[in-house]
Amino acid sequence: MNPAVEVACFALGFLGWILVGVALPNRYWRVSTVDGNVITTSTVYENLWMSCAMDATGVHSCREFPSLLALSGYLQASRALMITAIVLGACGVLATLVGMRCSKAGGENYVLKGRIAGVGGVLFVLQGLCTMISVSWYAFNITQEFFDPLYPGIKYEIGEGLYIGWCSGTLAICGGVCLLCACRTEGPDKVSYPYQSAKRTVYSGASQKTPSNYDRNAYV
Repeated sequence: MNPAVEVACFALGFLGWILVGVALPNRYWRVSTVDGNVITTSTVYENLWMSCAMDATGVHSCREFPSLLALSGYLQASRALMITAIVLGACGVLATLVGMRCSKAGGENYVLKGRIAGVGGVLFVLQGLCTMISVSWYAFNITQEFFDPLYPGIKYEIGEGLYIGWCSGTLAICGGVCLLCACRTEGPDKVSYPYQSAKRTVYSGASQKTPSNYDRNAYV
């Protein structure tokens, strides 16, 4: 595998993993909309862990969700998927570091290192899928409530935390797929054995020195 390709794939996966850690604690997963409101006294914004409100003077207060079991099903699933994405991304970073040819970890067995790098690519893809499912599911519920005319609660719009999550999932999937394709197209190294060439030299020399039984003198 080309070392430049390795570094590029690792950089994409690592950046996607970092952005998961940025998106998860971000408070602006959804922000209350001003559409249809004549007077807005406060802005409400939420994420997977807490709900915050900020008044017109800039003072904000936050409260954590009191009970896990009292939350909606998509909130619980989004939490689990995001935490799983962080764990998968961490394992993918370690596996890719071990599988890179420029690293000393794993010895000089490049076939084994290529397989470990392929495992890292799979982990990056799984991380990206978990992140994309989580943020897309959360955004779907926001849009569903926003366009529902009979919804009695506060309507929200998509916040910056979801955009960070989408960027994270895209980078992780791209890095993992490129790493897998690079490992698939790479074949095992052909090892040349010196004793084979020596045998060929001996055999060729012997065939040249062996006299032929059907020489011209045999018919005289």
